[in-house]
Amino acid sequence: MVLARLGAFWATLAASILAPAAAFADKPKEWEWTFQDSATPVMDAVVALHDKLLWIITIISVFVLGLLVVVIVRFNEKRNPTPSRTTHNTTLEVLWTVIPVLILLFIAFGPPMSSFRLLYFADRAPDAAMTVKATGHQWYWSYEYPDNGGITVDANLNDKAAPELRLLDTDNHILVPVETKVRLLTTAEDVIHSWAMPSFGVKLDAVPGRINETWFEVKREGTYYGQCSELCGNGHGFMPIVVEAVSKDKFDAWVQQKKAELNGGTPATAVASSN
Repeated sequence: MVLARLGAFWATLAASILAPAAAFADKPKEWEWTFQDSATPVMDAVVALHDKLLWIITIISVFVLGLLVVVIVRFNEKRNPTPSRTTHNTTLEVLWTVIPVLILLFIAFGPPMSSFRLLYFADRAPDAAMTVKATGHQWYWSYEYPDNGGITVDANLNDKAAPELRLLDTDNHILVPVETKVRLLTTAEDVIHSWAMPSFGVKLDAVPGRINETWFEVKREGTYYGQCSELCGNGHGFMPIVVEAVSKDKFDAWVQQKKAELNGGTPATAVASSN
């Protein structure tokens, strides 16, 4: 039994590593150990900063491990029966103060992506072409499109979703056009929620009585899955988020459909993105 489980594990891991990049896109996968494929410039920046930090922490970890090995080998009791009583070394103290400061400055301001630059880049887009307002409820999301006739969408958990989309799909999807800067506003009606979309590099709290803001610009058409990421009650795990990024023509058609429904017209067939 143990050997069978180990075999299944290694087979799954190998398949994950050798699978094409598209297999990792848009929603979480079993045994996933990397980011979901980036779909926005903000997520591109997050990945760049992550890669930079990964190199830094790897170099630091190897250096510290090397120091530990030197201490273990050179200064063990057998090889060093009379320990040194040195209590102060000005050069070492200056180095272990200055070097960490330089590393932190490099993280904060250095290329290719700095933490400060990412914070300001992801904060807001003053030239956004449209706005979507997401309001968290116990336990579903509602959306408003103030720039598109005030249309609204309520998105509840789809309990009839396919097994691979369990706890990820909603009964209604929201749509956004590709290659368009979208201002995202979040708030909540009851408790704190969090609108999180991994492929977009977005995780923004929705706080009652407050409007928080960020932005995203989806680069490719597709369906993207996220979830509420702030513990908000016993239904917290049942608040998925689904965003369909479609062409601008499809988005305009969807807006007209929603306006017709809002004005008492006959609902048309839902517009779905082609993946």
